[in-house]
Amino acid sequence: MTDDAYAARRDRAGGRLRAIGADALICFPSRNLQYLTGFATEPGERHFLLVVPAEGEPGLLVPSLYGAQLREETSVADVWTWADGDDPRTEVRNFLEAHDLRDGRLLVDDTMWARFTQDLRAVAPDAEWGLASEALADLRVRKDGTELAALRAAAATADATVEDLRGLGSDAVGMTEHELADRIADRLAAHGGEGTSFETIVGAGANGAKPHHGHGDREIRAGDPVVLDFGTRVDGYPSDQTRTLVFTGDPPDEYRTVHAIVREAQAAAIDAVEPGVTAAAVDRAARSVIEAAGYGDRFVHRTGHGVGLDVHEEPYVVAGNDRELEPGMVFSVEPGVYLEGRFGCRIEDLVVVTDDGAERLNATDRGWR
Repeated sequence: MTDDAYAARRDRAGGRLRAIGADALICFPSRNLQYLTGFATEPGERHFLLVVPAEGEPGLLVPSLYGAQLREETSVADVWTWADGDDPRTEVRNFLEAHDLRDGRLLVDDTMWARFTQDLRAVAPDAEWGLASEALADLRVRKDGTELAALRAAAATADATVEDLRGLGSDAVGMTEHELADRIADRLAAHGGEGTSFETIVGAGANGAKPHHGHGDREIRAGDPVVLDFGTRVDGYPSDQTRTLVFTGDPPDEYRTVHAIVREAQAAAIDAVEPGVTAAAVDRAARSVIEAAGYGDRFVHRTGHGVGLDVHEEPYVVAGNDRELEPGMVFSVEPGVYLEGRFGCRIEDLVVVTDDGAERLNATDRGWR
């Protein structure tokens, strides 16, 4: 993205602040800061803040070792620096005073570490505090063309990796979940991905009945249903895809039934997606199929979650969420059935809401072989 595009995002954030009666948002190293500046870094022990006011110019307060980098890599003109020998609280106080933000309604990054929120409260005791998502969630929930291009590329990388995994066939037997997770990371990188976007899930046999199992030392056996949930990033945006495969041999008879039910539920949910439909209605479309088949109590999580710079963000496809879908929203559709001690089955694709329906971002076969 261009500097102008990030500046436009900050301008829209300022407009949103004015609309909700807030005076500024304050971010620290996070996906919100990345969204507003294009600069991505991990949080650390040093005070690193972005202020976007409702009126006036944004500013950055960063450790001096970041100063030249931020001036070069972002379009934020007002970059303050502080040295390791300085008192960071004093620097934060002076920074807020310069932006006339010692009081008013200030929205802090939802993920900001407590040590930094405590220091902000200490230097601005008269402020009223809220969360940055009040201003940013409605901006980030609809993806623009650049974001969609990155999400499509990340999804294509996951698709190519699934095809590689299918090609293992009987060679997967005897591999541990951990070894297969390493293979997934290797193939994602080979297809152009940037790392893994979350801890890869490889749940073989009974481990697949634990929705967030991760991966361990269990060996994959012939006939095992194996839940494979993984993703990577392209230009900062993630993929998130699940297939449940049987690499070789015959799975339990009930698995064939369960897989068909989950596949039907996922298709029903995606068919329900269009502008104006609520997120809850999409969840209901998937859940009703699984309930009608007698497995309702084994579908133990929501149907999906929004995907953007964060792997989990709005909109959440869950019962009770009456938010209406809009073009440009991207989220997962991932119903599952989990039979404790036996196996699990989940099928997940990302979809983007279009003007008249939904576009699947994942194109690989959803069968179990």
